[in-house]
Amino acid sequence: MDLATIGGIGLAVISLVLSFVLDGGSLMALLQPTAALIVFGGTIGATLTTVSMGQFLSIGKYVKVAFFNKQMDRLGVIDQLVDLATIARREGILALEERGADFSDEFLRSGVQLIVDGVDPELVKSMLETELSFLEARHEVGARMFEAAGGFAPTMGIIGTVMGLVHVLGSLDNVGSLGPKIAVAFIATLYGVASANIFWLPVAAKLKLRNEDEILVREIMLEGVLSIQAGENPNVLRQKLQAFLAPTARERKQPAKGGEAEFEAAKA
Repeated sequence: MDLATIGGIGLAVISLVLSFVLDGGSLMALLQPTAALIVFGGTIGATLTTVSMGQFLSIGKYVKVAFFNKQMDRLGVIDQLVDLATIARREGILALEERGADFSDEFLRSGVQLIVDGVDPELVKSMLETELSFLEARHEVGARMFEAAGGFAPTMGIIGTVMGLVHVLGSLDNVGSLGPKIAVAFIATLYGVASANIFWLPVAAKLKLRNEDEILVREIMLEGVLSIQAGENPNVLRQKLQAFLAPTARERKQPAKGGEAEFEAAKA
């Protein structure tokens, strides 16, 4: 569970609602089913037109990635690649075949299998870079979809407000009810702007961050596989791969003094 994502959205919602209540507003005034239908129904419908049905139905998966995925263990990947380099130097590239079958990561498993099969280094690089490029493109779909929703939501809010004002202007004979009706009309704008800036756009930004993190790890794997194939020294390989990381992320954090926490990968 990503506490930053959940905590950030929760804090934003609580701050807005609490400030409204402290200013004398009623929570019931914020609950307008018609406005919600216009804004959220319109936003989802408009977003659906920008992607394929299959991509849209994956929206739950993207939300799960944003709220629950953990950062990949970059140092763990580097350690694994250095171990492979050590085995390759001692026993030869073919010794990696048995180890490669145990890898949970398909990209790394594919790369190791290519060098075990004796594929030309340039071809290995080309194949893995192509796979990496299409992986990045697939992952960008989710972020683009949420960004699109973040753009549509405020507009749908304005549309809902305009529709509400049209209804208000149609009943000018009852002056006493104009104030409450106008207030209700503007709830649609609130829904649109708030949902865009509290949910849609922040989730899009988090998905981009997840994608960048995964692509970085895959680039480390790519460089590691090519270096192993070239027979580079494991110590040199470690230094080369650590160059992908920020200086503060190149060593594992030590547990607090007197604590019993396990080592955790330092996060950039």
